[in-house]
This record gives sequence, structure tokens and C-alpha cells, in this order.
Amino acid sequence: MMTRRLLQLFTGLAMYGISLAMFIRAGLGLDPWDVFHQGVAGKTGLTIGAVVVIVSFLVLLLWIPLRQWPGFGTLCNAVLVGVFADIGLALIPEFAHLGGQIGMLAGAVLLNGIASACYIGARFGPGARDGLMTGLARRTGWSVRTSRTGIEIVVLAAGWLLGGSVGVGTVVYALAIGPLVQLLLPWFTVPEAARAPAPGAGAGQAVPAGSGWQVGQK
Repeated sequence: MMTRRLLQLFTGLAMYGISLAMFIRAGLGLDPWDVFHQGVAGKTGLTIGAVVVIVSFLVLLLWIPLRQWPGFGTLCNAVLVGVFADIGLALIPEFAHLGGQIGMLAGAVLLNGIASACYIGARFGPGARDGLMTGLARRTGWSVRTSRTGIEIVVLAAGWLLGGSVGVGTVVYALAIGPLVQLLLPWFTVPEAARAPAPGAGAGQAVPAGSGWQVGQK
């Protein structure tokens, strides 16, 4: 079970980084956080992968006042998505015609949905940005949807002002990724192993091995 979880985690994060590169090569707009990453990269001269890694660790600092603690998957996410985004950009060519751009965008959305279901389903903890949303919701009493929407509006606006790419791909991602992950997640969620009943527990009551994070923001 652990082997499957680790394989699924690393595969999911690699695919997520490659999907980011595909969104960029499609040239039709990025999701809110990547609009911000691209804008920062354009202003600093850093690769977008390097910006993704740096921003991930800066966001993790915001977890401290929220009393949110990273998991193993959180730290892997912070490093590997950016690394594979740069690898993808080195391997995937740009498309000069609309048909290729649309095909690349569709493939990016699908791969991103599969990747998200993979790493979330591995149950090693949320990514830095998802954890910020759930931590803020828990501390403020806001819904996760409200927290997510507020944060993404801020980073989208900041990224656009910095020169990040906003377009039809931004809208497609916003509309498609939630339903897609919800559809795929049951196929990729690794079941929790049951532990022996705790002392004093009633017959048939098993204590599940929790992951320390409940999926619900997608």
C-alpha cells in the first residue's frame, strides 16, 4: 500500500508539472496561481519552475499563523511541481496555430485533473496553496469555496498586473478542473488501512489510519 501511495504521489506531481508546461505552451491563458507565477518569472528573469518552488515555500510560511502543518506530500509538491514544469517547458514546443493550441489546452486540463486526483488520492497532505485555503477556512469560519475564491482573485489580479497570461484557458480551467477531479478522485484514492480496535472499543469498531488531511476543496 505504501509503495502504491509513493508511486502515485510522485507520478501525480510529475504530471502536474508537465501539465503546467502544457498550459504555457498552449498560450491561451493559465490558472490563477500560474498567472501569478508567470508574471513573477517575467519580472525577475527566473524560470517559472523556480518561481513555483519559491512561492510554494513562501506560502508555507503563511501556514504558521494558521497552525497548519505540512505533510510529506506538501514538501514534495513544493519542490517537484516546479522542477517538472521546467522539464516540460524544455521538451514541449510552442504551437503557432490555433488547432494545436486548443489540443494542447485540452490535454493540459485533462492531465492536470488526473495529476490532482493522483497526488490528493495518495493521502500525503495538501499542496501549499490548497493548505492555505483550507487553513484559512478553518481559522476564519469561512467556507473553503469563499477562501479559495478570495485568494485566487488576489493572485490572478496580481499576476495579470505583472504580465501573466489570462485568457480562455483561465476560464476553461476554472470551470472544468473541479468536476474533473471530483470524477477521477474515487478511482485514485488509496483506501485507508484499518488498525486493530483500540482498547475499550466496541466489537467491530476499527480505528482508521488517517492521513491528517480531509479532501474537500476540489
